[in-house]
Amino acid sequence: MAFSREDVLKYHKGGKVAVTLPKPLQTKDDLCLAYTPGVAHAVKEIAANPAAVYDVTAKSNLVAVVSDGTAILGLGDLGATASIPVMEGKAVLFKSFAGVDAWPVPLNACRAGGANVGKTDPERVIAAVKAIAPQYGGINLEDIAAPACFEIEDRLDAELDIPVFHDDQWGTAVIALAGVMNFATLAGKDLKALKVVVNGAGAAGTRIADMLKAAGVVDLTMFDIRGVLATTRTDLSRQNAAHARDVPEDLTRRAALAGADVFIGVSAANVLSGDDVRAMGDFPAIFAMANPDPEITPEAVAKALAGRRYVMVTGRSDYPNQINNVLGFPYLFRGALDVRATTINTAMKVAAAHALAALAREPVTDEVKAVATHRVRLPMRSIRTRRSNSGRATSFRSRSTAVCSSRSRPPSRRRRWTAASRASESTLRPTAPRSRSGRDGRRGHRERKIWYNAENGKRGARPLRKQPPQRKEQTGMSYAEAKKRYAKIGIDTEKVLKDLAKVSISLHCWQGDDVGGFETTGGASGGIQ
Repeated sequence: MAFSREDVLKYHKGGKVAVTLPKPLQTKDDLCLAYTPGVAHAVKEIAANPAAVYDVTAKSNLVAVVSDGTAILGLGDLGATASIPVMEGKAVLFKSFAGVDAWPVPLNACRAGGANVGKTDPERVIAAVKAIAPQYGGINLEDIAAPACFEIEDRLDAELDIPVFHDDQWGTAVIALAGVMNFATLAGKDLKALKVVVNGAGAAGTRIADMLKAAGVVDLTMFDIRGVLATTRTDLSRQNAAHARDVPEDLTRRAALAGADVFIGVSAANVLSGDDVRAMGDFPAIFAMANPDPEITPEAVAKALAGRRYVMVTGRSDYPNQINNVLGFPYLFRGALDVRATTINTAMKVAAAHALAALAREPVTDEVKAVATHRVRLPMRSIRTRRSNSGRATSFRSRSTAVCSSRSRPPSRRRRWTAASRASESTLRPTAPRSRSGRDGRRGHRERKIWYNAENGKRGARPLRKQPPQRKEQTGMSYAEAKKRYAKIGIDTEKVLKDLAKVSISLHCWQGDDVGGFETTGGASGGIQ
């Protein structure tokens, strides 16, 4: 689905993150507990026992998403301020997928000489992150250009007692490794027998190569913007030199791709041609993961490889077979925060890749298929909390409830839901919602819930009722209420929540002759065989 610039800017209006309160502040007693004089007891507890900060503050579930804006998506160095929408988006993904509270932390004055333009000064970024670290249970580095990002992550990981994870390096690498593992299963080959070409030797490409070699890949050739990483080159960083090969410096990408099993692109748009992919092996895998536009489009690959089996992957959410770090980083942090890990090491990353690959080979349940095809909306976002199995409060709210709450209307037309209207709710049951076009046909308006009144057989918006003196606005429903409502239409909410990860981390592998006729061998259609 294509979205216009106006659609996107309308969605982003007002930002994508906000502070919500996990505990009520409605009475004088609540105020005394939240602030003075009660808060003094929490202060003294931490002073006497520093580890108590994990118990009496938000630190245990809070991650800082830090960027200096030097490598924003595939757009380049646009500055810290321009990075905010991406950092907000990252925070949304943390919360939606793993229940982790995250907050954008764009850093200005962290370039050479304290400027806001130019090359990153690692010492300034390190100092800034260390200064804010006491509030956070983890640090997610984001969109920081290489080679500065390597030093920043290594130093912070060594000097802080909380996990530090550069998602552009390791997040994509974990998911790419899981995808390559499953491709090897489909191809009937061991990882050590694969011939791999990686295009892009920045943060993501370098760490993908690290992870592939750690898992067993031997034959791996890398290219950067200047050409192949050859041992004779003198301009390579320490990280890139580790992947240099004894090959001629004039080796072309097409020559390296001859007979290759896997192409992994984390570089720039449209750098690969149909002739390039035709030169690959009998059953190739093309992981074109540049964002927002891939190295080669699925349509171009389908045309070039017509009649051949292949695997096509991008990093975009609007194409099939997405391999994107969102499939892993929320859950890596979820696990690290839950056990209060002080680092996320290579062994943990390789283990995560194995787990993701194995999960993608499992069958996907009918409930999850319904979610993937938008036939069912699950309770996922919340202003309320429930307790998880670990005892941690996690967010939960029904999306379908959100669109029919009073907050789904413009402020001038909000309707108060009263105790009387809630008491009569048993006579009302929801039917199919209207389309998203809204009353005046403009795109982007939120849908309105249509109700059927069992008492008089009429359809229409929820009836207005006289407001009593003490009015309370209904803004959502509890987990128990959501579970009960979904049970009425035959959905086991607990089972769906457990299986939900299979939608978000199923690494689809699609094969076929053309874009319109992929044969699915994974993901929401039934697992990799």
